[in-house]
Amino acid sequence: MIRTVSARLAGPALAAPVTLWLLATFAAPFLVVVLLSWQEFADPFAELSLVPDATQFRTLLGDPFYIRVILETLALGAGVTLLTVLLGFPVALWLVRLPARWRPIGFAVVLIPLLTNVVVRSLGIVLLIAPDGLVNQVLALFGLPRIQGMLYTHGAVALALAQVFMPFMVLALFDVLQATSPRVHEAAASLGASPALRFLAVQLPLAIPGLRSGIVIVFLMSSTAYVSATLLGGRKVWTTGMLVWQEALQNLNAPLASALALIMTLASTLFAVLAWWIARRAMPWSTGRPAGTIDLPAVVVRVADLVGPWLGRLLLAAAILLLLLPLVLVAVQSFNDVPQATVAGFRAFTTKWYGAVLLGGAYGQSFWVSVQLALAAAATAIALALPAAFALARHRFPGLPAVAAFWMLPLSLPHVAIGVGMLRLLQVYTALPPFLGLMMVHVVLILPFAVNLLHASVEGLDRAQEEAAQSLGAGPVRRFLLVVLPGLAPGMVAAAIMSFLISFGEVTVTSFLTTARMTTLPVRIYAEATFSLEPTVHAVSTLLIAATILALLAVNRLVRLDRLYAR
Repeated sequence: MIRTVSARLAGPALAAPVTLWLLATFAAPFLVVVLLSWQEFADPFAELSLVPDATQFRTLLGDPFYIRVILETLALGAGVTLLTVLLGFPVALWLVRLPARWRPIGFAVVLIPLLTNVVVRSLGIVLLIAPDGLVNQVLALFGLPRIQGMLYTHGAVALALAQVFMPFMVLALFDVLQATSPRVHEAAASLGASPALRFLAVQLPLAIPGLRSGIVIVFLMSSTAYVSATLLGGRKVWTTGMLVWQEALQNLNAPLASALALIMTLASTLFAVLAWWIARRAMPWSTGRPAGTIDLPAVVVRVADLVGPWLGRLLLAAAILLLLLPLVLVAVQSFNDVPQATVAGFRAFTTKWYGAVLLGGAYGQSFWVSVQLALAAAATAIALALPAAFALARHRFPGLPAVAAFWMLPLSLPHVAIGVGMLRLLQVYTALPPFLGLMMVHVVLILPFAVNLLHASVEGLDRAQEEAAQSLGAGPVRRFLLVVLPGLAPGMVAAAIMSFLISFGEVTVTSFLTTARMTTLPVRIYAEATFSLEPTVHAVSTLLIAATILALLAVNRLVRLDRLYAR
């Protein structure tokens, strides 16, 4: 009887640490954002009132400027989402079709940009479309007129955001596509379906769940992004993320910033519900209803058969170029002897920017803060995520689906909202050291990835070895230390490295919480890219890219990169 009760409590007990952590460091800040948004006055030192007042919402919804920015941001998010679908789908298909021996390299193409600092990638886009950038240099080689005015436009911001968020779309699609049985395609081919018809009538409908996840994540992230928008928009393009940052940190108007963040959260939630409803309507088989026949006009199929393969290759090449070219340009620019970082034409080779970075010591303190923060956040996240992974993999208890969905919420709510809420909480709890506050938020951002990675590792354990150890008299602690832990070691190291990289490159939430005495390296790079634009930024960025590549090589030695996202 006692053994049965303890077995029932094991799952909730394992799930409790990560749930409590997220309640304190994720749910609480978001609750503060909700309370702040209903405050009447913008006094940064006033106590929170529990009497709701809609002044901030009336201000936002009654001002044409705010209305225009909100609508333009939503339109920008929709455009970026469409672009990532068009470019991300061919990349996901390419990954699925790659031979197993080459698939880790294909994943590196997606993961290296994903884990590289967003400021670095945005600087690469600047070098691509600047007046003297690579695009205009290529046009000049063919005698074509240069395109002026590409920078500081909505198109430039959309391109940068698509580069930043496309990996999320690719991974969401890959997760679904790689799980589709090859026999489905073989059956369609045996019935005479052409390649284009198989894609339109079989592969595309089966990929709808992945499309839905990718669309929701990309739309939400792009509609609240501000780092790329600031660098590529040049204060000529405004987004709600930029307004939230400005109101919270420059104008110290946290209630207005919270109301704006809450409006974008509600808009994103409505978008997610709409996407879920459309996807459900497009997948009648998911609810047990029979699916209707797909009757495509013959001319559409013929045109798709003729154009589809070439269009797919063109989009795949464009997607890979967009993912990697900005990073290559940053690396090349780090050896360019130019006075400013945005001067794109290559003048002369030099290593003086690396000397300034490595010997000047200007970045040393920020680098050390980032390393300490990433190590502490990664270690804490792994310690919390490991029991949660066992709860997911080996226990079933009431409320587990809801708890698991709560663990993934930090991925789907705007990071700017978390930043505003945590900023206010840290102002209230002044006794809390700033480093600890930053670490707590970084753990929140890492946890969804750490839980997913460790969940896959726990499911991959050989239970027969544990049963054999038990039959030989080994107790639970001895089995965990001698059997389970060695089996989990590669996955734990891989999850730790990924967690370290995510924390080390984080800039969106961190910029809300850093101080003059404690600035992380990505935030320092963002600040310098915004104001001084010295080429030393490219040297630091190149060192970060090299470190990311080396870290991924180490992960691949332990766990193949394609296995990190395999079901």
